[in-house]
Amino acid sequence: MTDVTRILAAIEGGDTRAVDELLPIVYNELRALAEYRMARESPGQTLQATALVHEAYLRLIGGEHCDWDGRGHFFAAAAEAMRRILIDRARAKGAVKRGGGRARVSLTGDQVTLDAVPQEILDLDEALGRLAEEDPAKADLVKLRFFAGLSLPQAATVLGISTTTADRHWAYARAWLYNELRREE
Repeated sequence: MTDVTRILAAIEGGDTRAVDELLPIVYNELRALAEYRMARESPGQTLQATALVHEAYLRLIGGEHCDWDGRGHFFAAAAEAMRRILIDRARAKGAVKRGGGRARVSLTGDQVTLDAVPQEILDLDEALGRLAEEDPAKADLVKLRFFAGLSLPQAATVLGISTTTADRHWAYARAWLYNELRREE
C-alpha cells in the first residue's frame, strides 16, 4: 500500500489529520496535471496552475464523500475536478451573449486538441456527456487523456484495462466525438 493509498484510506475513515498529510505528497503530481491542462488553454487566462490545483484539491477534500479506491482513482477524481473547474469558468465567460457562433474543434492526430475557446470547451463537455451516457468507460478514458494529460498506458492503468483495450476505446471515442462535434457545426 503506497503512502497516498494509506492516507486516502485514513481520510475515508474520518482521520482529519490525514488531510494535512496528503497535499504535500500529491502536490507535485497535481501541479503537473494542472500545468499540462493550463498549457493547452488560450493565452491571457487569469487562472494559474497553482490556483487550479488548490481549487481542485479543495473540491476533492472538502466534499462530503471522499471514497477513493487508491492512488489512481484519486488522480482520476482530481482530473475530473480540474475539468469541472475549467468548464465552470468557460460557462461563466460564455454567459455573455457572443452572437451564437461556434468554433471548430480539431480531433486529428494522437490527441484531441482544443484551443480552449470557452464555447469549444462547452461543446466538448456536452459531447462527452452524451458519450458517457452511451459508454462511460470510453468517456472516462477521454477525460483522463484530454483533461489530465495522461498517456494511453497511464490512463489504462488508472481505469484497470489493458493498453490494447484502451487503444481501441481511444480510437472509437475520438471518432465518436469527431462525428458529434461535426454535427453541431
